[in-house]
Amino acid sequence: MHVVRSGIDVLLAEPPAWQHQRIAMVTNHAATTQHFQTTRLALLQAGFNIVQLFSPEHGLDATGADGRIMPDGMDALTGLPVTSLYGSRLGPSREDLAGIELVLFDMPDIGCRFYTYLWTMTYVMEACAACAIPLVVADRPNPLSGNLLLAEGPLLNEAHCSSFIGRWNMPVRHSCTLGELALYFNASRKIGCTVEVIACTGWRRSMFFTDYGHSFVPCSPAITGFEPALLYPGLCFLEATNISEGRGTATPFRVAGAPWMQSAQTAALFNSMVATNDGPAGVYARPVVFTPVEGKYAARECKGVMLHISDPASFRSVRTGWLLLWLIKDLHPGLFEWAPYPTHVNRTGVDHLDLLAGMRGTEPLFASGLSDFRQEAEKWLSAGEWQESTWPFLIYK
Repeated sequence: MHVVRSGIDVLLAEPPAWQHQRIAMVTNHAATTQHFQTTRLALLQAGFNIVQLFSPEHGLDATGADGRIMPDGMDALTGLPVTSLYGSRLGPSREDLAGIELVLFDMPDIGCRFYTYLWTMTYVMEACAACAIPLVVADRPNPLSGNLLLAEGPLLNEAHCSSFIGRWNMPVRHSCTLGELALYFNASRKIGCTVEVIACTGWRRSMFFTDYGHSFVPCSPAITGFEPALLYPGLCFLEATNISEGRGTATPFRVAGAPWMQSAQTAALFNSMVATNDGPAGVYARPVVFTPVEGKYAARECKGVMLHISDPASFRSVRTGWLLLWLIKDLHPGLFEWAPYPTHVNRTGVDHLDLLAGMRGTEPLFASGLSDFRQEAEKWLSAGEWQESTWPFLIYK
């Protein structure tokens, strides 16, 4: 297996001159070294002067429920104070950064626009710029690869759909690392932050997690492995429906179901489209039965499908999720419904589908016939000029 070192492992091997400055670290428990030690502890043991921690959505332990407010606290592992950036504030205040000389950001990401760790980073960048504090991003590979040909829209309409699950114009699946996005947004948004990226070593853009990783560290409660991460950019759209996306099961974002779903028929139609090249490649649907312990249909038996990815290099996450959503809606008239999805950053949960898609009026798209739906969806799923826009800021070429 190919040897890849994340930015944090590079830092530990080659300690920088700033390691004794007063450091605030933005991180969570999913951020580990190549030997699976929690990075904040590894840095402290190596002599880095970390004095403050900031945590994102899901909290420092990365186990908080999706969309639930996270409180401030103390880190039992290091004894350091923890300020939540998914509570009363989304970015550090000037008071939070008083006495801090440098902010270190080390967070796993899964390459999807509505995975919120990216947007936490942008708020941190703005706070650092306002306080003239440098930001160091310890970069990590994108587990879904850096192949920009696999990037998928829709591109975000900022005028109507800017939110904490998508602030700025970019595709749903972006094929970049957080370090690259820090450089890109710092320049394109004129943030004015002093940003240094500690690059990974050994990683190539064509690599998926399975090319270099042998054990996936869950980076939030529902992203428990590589396959859920790869399916998430498409199956997350189920959040805006009355279909369970598998939260509260052992296989979140790998299943879709409801007590009334025709699972065998849904799987058969989906697989027939794949076989005839009318659907996404590299994936197979299998009928299953599952009972969530929380979330939608808690303690109720659901019939549904589980998706299995056979070829990550040809698999299109968003295209797959949209087609599956269209099929389920078409097969279950009178049963399928759109639904709100309340979170800390969207208390009513309204317009969740549009906020995920990044465009207005998404629901009518799924009401059209299959031929019209596929033609229209393909237009929206284009990543446009994303590759050209980000090219000057790519670290790994």
